[in-house]
Amino acid sequence: MDGGAPIQSIDEPGLRISGDLLRTMRQEVASLLGRSQIGFPGAQPVSFTRKHVDELRREDYFVCEKSDGIRYLLYLTEDEGGNEVHYLIDRKNDYWFINSGNLHFPTPTSEQAFHKATLLDGELVVDDLGKGQLEPRYLVFDCLVMDGQVLMSRELSKRLGYFQEQIFHPYQSLLQKYPEERQFQPFFVEMKSMQVSYGIQMMFEQVIKQLRHGNDGLIFTCLRSEYKAGTDPHILKWKEADENTIDFLWKLRFPVVKPGEDDSSEGGEPFVDYDSVPAVELMAFHGRDSPDAYRFYAPLHLEEAEWEVLKGLGDPLDERVVEVYMDDQKRWRLSRFRDDKTDGNHISVVESVIGSIRDGVTKEDLLAAAKSIRDNWKAREQARRR
Repeated sequence: MDGGAPIQSIDEPGLRISGDLLRTMRQEVASLLGRSQIGFPGAQPVSFTRKHVDELRREDYFVCEKSDGIRYLLYLTEDEGGNEVHYLIDRKNDYWFINSGNLHFPTPTSEQAFHKATLLDGELVVDDLGKGQLEPRYLVFDCLVMDGQVLMSRELSKRLGYFQEQIFHPYQSLLQKYPEERQFQPFFVEMKSMQVSYGIQMMFEQVIKQLRHGNDGLIFTCLRSEYKAGTDPHILKWKEADENTIDFLWKLRFPVVKPGEDDSSEGGEPFVDYDSVPAVELMAFHGRDSPDAYRFYAPLHLEEAEWEVLKGLGDPLDERVVEVYMDDQKRWRLSRFRDDKTDGNHISVVESVIGSIRDGVTKEDLLAAAKSIRDNWKAREQARRR
């Protein structure tokens, strides 16, 4: 094995490919999944509202923590020369060739052989190990295809079982056998810790508290439903009400100063004052097929101090995708830029998140519901046994 090193940034985890190679790769993944569309094939969750507490009582769900990282699909394949290669696929459907480190996924029967035509779903995070030591980690929470066999119609526990037995255990064994290779990994692969849906207390009190990376909620995934590209009503994203955020495209409207309005502009031409705080319009995405893909949704409140910081970045600011939150005065405020996304949230997602903010389910509500979720689960289990 040659050298290599951990990736430097989870935003740019490798070499972004383009042109013919990108088109070929997108087509290859679409064909592998039996899809005619070449868009991003990942499943997207819906926001958690009060009605979903009943859903958890009615159906079997797994729960895991929602990491504050970046979502990627991991594609295990081979190049034209028959060599093992890996790509991370982001939500913009960009493909990042992993060109650092020695990532290798042996098969259960051979250390040299490797998996191909395999597609995993997960998120890339940075673990803080203390003393300034950071370690990138790819946390797997689903498996769409394994060695050319499409698993999307299987239930979640089966999909994860295949990943664990066929990929994860051989990978783990290899690193245990050759610990000197750890320093050459671009990132480490792990399985996301999954609990049954009523293990909510354990999630909050043990799993989340022991994390070495950021967390921004919980994800509930239905055990019995198949993996579905696009919005999936059986994957539920729970966040505390004040942590619910929305991604919009923002447009900046700068004031025009007319001559004579202030001392400096007497006798001159009207000019756009790029120094003053602009009015900010949040534009919701209505889909590419819509006559106007973006429509005004609401204003954003920007403080003077925030604008000074933004100006100091020296970056183009207008028409970027931004993540916003609602403050206690019901004003939209800037959380961060979302340059990992091409578009803001679709209007249907915006309305769903607004529903979550209005119809919020607190941590206490979830903990209080855990017993009834467990009782119903056990009753279904007994009925199945009978």
